[in-house]
Amino acid sequence: MKKTFFSFLTFFIFSFSAFAQNSVADEIKTLSKNKWQWMADKDVDKLDKLFDEQAMFVHMGGSWGKTREIEIIKSGFIHYKKADIHEVFSPIIIDNTVILLNRITLLAVVGTNEVSNPFMVTEVYVKVNNEWKMGSLSFSKLMGLN
Repeated sequence: MKKTFFSFLTFFIFSFSAFAQNSVADEIKTLSKNKWQWMADKDVDKLDKLFDEQAMFVHMGGSWGKTREIEIIKSGFIHYKKADIHEVFSPIIIDNTVILLNRITLLAVVGTNEVSNPFMVTEVYVKVNNEWKMGSLSFSKLMGLN
């Protein structure tokens, strides 16, 4: 009887843990998808709420913090017109941190030039005060792919 109870308890704990991780993974994938749309729409109010105050952004032309990224989006210096998402990898969940990789083709206007580039994008989310915040967004250009 004891063995059956512990087997059931172990099964229940692992099942709940797997369900919780799937729930977090789905939540982050949805948040990431929404973020691409907010960037395309230049919705800096939603992005300001999403980006942590200490967030870092790494682009082909440099890296900077939240304030500069919001200014860049708001001014249209970089307009993330459309992110064609080709592949979303399974999120890596480590305690209250989630790492998500996306393989995308980004159509953007940088300055006055419209450009399209294939990227592997690394997004890092951290749960702060029961809310997901973006801690980092990094673009790595993929060579020879579109």
